[in-house]
Amino acid sequence: MGPVLLSPDEVRRITLRSQGFLGAASRQGGIPGMLSRIGAVQLDTISVLARSHELVPYARLGPIGRPRVERAYWHPRTPATFEYWAHAACILPIGEWPYYAFRRRMFTAQGQRWHRVSETACKQVLARLTADGPLTATELGGAKGGGPWWDWSEVKIAAEWLLDTGEAVCVRRSGWRRIYDLPERVLPASLLESDPSDAECLSHLIGVSARALGVVTRADVIDYHRLSKFLNATFAAPAAALEQAAEAAGLTPVTIAADRDGKELSGWADPTALAAAAAAGPERHRVTLLSPFDSLIWDRKRTLRMFGFEHSLEAYVPKDKRVHGYFTMPLLAGGRLAGRVDPAREGKTLVARKLSLDRAAAAGPMAAALREAASWVGCDDVRVEQVVPAEHAPRLAAALASG
Repeated sequence: MGPVLLSPDEVRRITLRSQGFLGAASRQGGIPGMLSRIGAVQLDTISVLARSHELVPYARLGPIGRPRVERAYWHPRTPATFEYWAHAACILPIGEWPYYAFRRRMFTAQGQRWHRVSETACKQVLARLTADGPLTATELGGAKGGGPWWDWSEVKIAAEWLLDTGEAVCVRRSGWRRIYDLPERVLPASLLESDPSDAECLSHLIGVSARALGVVTRADVIDYHRLSKFLNATFAAPAAALEQAAEAAGLTPVTIAADRDGKELSGWADPTALAAAAAAGPERHRVTLLSPFDSLIWDRKRTLRMFGFEHSLEAYVPKDKRVHGYFTMPLLAGGRLAGRVDPAREGKTLVARKLSLDRAAAAGPMAAALREAASWVGCDDVRVEQVVPAEHAPRLAAALASG
């Protein structure tokens, strides 16, 4: 039997369900259930309405308390997560620790990553963690090296390198500061003793990507965990290795029918996601604003292919060259990306500095999303400064007023 044929609309619905935006079942289990489904939540220092790791569960689960989000990620007693490099710096389920052994081995073989690492500083940090841990970089001796904001101290470089290689681990934060600890002190013995091969790590992570997105192409699974460098360095035939890993993960081969670009795509689907799609009746779509670091839109090419929506983060673009704004949040409504907004806060007011709508009918969903987001972050008013195109402004204002 050949690959299962799926239309682009079917793929989009399967992805929305897998990511937790469609149907009540996809939102079961609260924050731990969400993290297990999507596999990783990206961390970032930018905070506008909230930090991105808070916005990700909010987008799926609604206006849950922000302290509850922090407790779910960084449980004060029993570690439920750890931080490591997946798509980027991410919060990961604690059970995933063994399957990042491939990356720990790769870093160790490289000998360094961004900075030259002092062996003496590494030994000193390990000694302090052993005697006095868990500790932040400040408690270890200071995170800054005396230069610009990105200038790490030798202690910070050593602590991050130990994190890279698995000799240290972060399972909690204090404020926005990582707390470093020894793996043997905080991880279950079963995870520490597990040592999967590179091929087993690859198979597992492809399975995680397929469950998170529902349907994946070769490019999708490489991007979700940023596997390109690892694949090329580890396997003589990377494409064959991916095929073997997908088969070992039990994925179903699929063909995605041609869309607007006229190209058919091949890939794999999570069989559970296919079964859920086949059994689904009418389901409710989530209407929400997305963090620009949300895993639904990590891959710009996939986002364009699936939603016809060009997504980019302009926070690091000079202000006079930004098109949409500093921290532009796409609007998800009716299973489509239907607009975007660059938000800010002024006291108790959520300010939409620049707001774009793809069509007039998106005004109502955008108003609802703005009101919910404002309430979640403790604002009691919404002010819109610019609407593009301008002819949608009256309809948006009416929708906000009626709410």
